[in-house]
Amino acid sequence: MPRDPENPQPSKAAPAGDIRVRALLSSDAEALAELTNLPGYRAGTLRLPYPSVNEVRKHAENPSPGALNLVVTLDDKIVATGGLNRFSGRRQHVASIGMGVHDDFVGRGFGRRLLTAMVEAADDWLDIKRLELTVYTDNEPAITLYRKFGFEQEGLLKSFGYRAGEYVDAYAMGRLR
Repeated sequence: MPRDPENPQPSKAAPAGDIRVRALLSSDAEALAELTNLPGYRAGTLRLPYPSVNEVRKHAENPSPGALNLVVTLDDKIVATGGLNRFSGRRQHVASIGMGVHDDFVGRGFGRRLLTAMVEAADDWLDIKRLELTVYTDNEPAITLYRKFGFEQEGLLKSFGYRAGEYVDAYAMGRLR
């Protein structure tokens, strides 16, 4: 069941085709390296430019303990990717999430599908009480999406990341179940 009460149906702008959410596979390395090199995708993340296919494959084959790495595909083409990383010890009830959408598919419902899958996994399968994330302050589409899912701004992180030759701020956002 979707966790976005304001928009339970797929976006009207979403293209027709076979849309799936599934686990990241090591065989996705080449497509994922291509995706992470897109300028818009990379601008919204902390990723460095020009990751090699081997680097991406290593990440896919050796995820962090407790990680859930997902992709959204349209007719078998990866159009979004995201991860949920659970903490341990006294923070085992908490997970951080990160995600990105292909430059050509932003605003077409793929980020919502991906976030729905991660929130459902956290709530219904992993018993995660708190989800947290960081998002650049100039990424309004992402901030709007996160708010629809119950994330609230908890703080401002000044000079959080270095992007395109300048330091940029980010919001710390959290969601409690």
